Formats: sequence, structure tokens, C-alpha cells
Amino acid sequence: MKIRMLFATVSICVCCLLTGCLESSFQLADESRLPVWIKIPPGLKRQDVSLTLNYYSNPFGPNAKFILKNRRGDVLEAVSGTDKPINGVSEYPGFVLVKVNGVSEIIEHRKMEPIFYVSDDASIRNNVPHDR
Repeated sequence: MKIRMLFATVSICVCCLLTGCLESSFQLADESRLPVWIKIPPGLKRQDVSLTLNYYSNPFGPNAKFILKNRRGDVLEAVSGTDKPINGVSEYPGFVLVKVNGVSEIIEHRKMEPIFYVSDDASIRNNVPHDR
């Protein structure tokens, strides 16, 4: 019995190290555009889908995951990437540079709430170092 408990504990720890632990989850604001790497399937419109952004504490891989769902909650697409805060972690509005497959977008957290926006603010984009 002790061996099984030890095996289960080690397995859970290894899984957390490989996939990361969920830190926070946000929904894309209805009025925000989708990130460039998310494509709406043919026959659907922006109002027919929702996008969730989950941040993970993951030392070995992607730590931002975007999940596109339809109104029934079916997953249509999921992409993962890396995130780097642009300004202070507890500052609002907060900006995060997220890179998926080499393509960057700036994510904006306007206030402490479970909502996020894709930012097109040129002054923020122009001040982000290109090597991030």
C-alpha cells in the first residue's frame, strides 16, 4: 500500500513538472479581436466562439494556453506559447507578450478581473524589445 501511495505521489509530481500548474484563467472580452494564431472555423462568426487563456507555472515548456470553444463548449482549437510580462506583474493595465509558433501578440489585462484583451496599442508594441 505504501509503495502505491508513493508511486501515485511521484506520478502526480512528475505530471505537474511536465505540464505545469494552472495559475490563472481568463476569458477574451467580447469586444476584443482574436489573436492572429486563432482561426475561427468556416461557418462560425466571432460571436459564436469564446477564447480562454490559461497561464501555467511551467519551468520546462509553454506557459500560456489558448482554448477556442463553440457555444456548446466543444474545443475547436488549442494553442500553447510562452509569455513574458512587459510591465510590472501587479500593475494595471498589465501587458504580456505571448509568442505562439514564433508569432507575438500583446495581451492586455485592464484590471483585476478574469477578462483579457488583445492589444493593438502601437505605443506598447513599439516599446517591446524584439528579442523577447
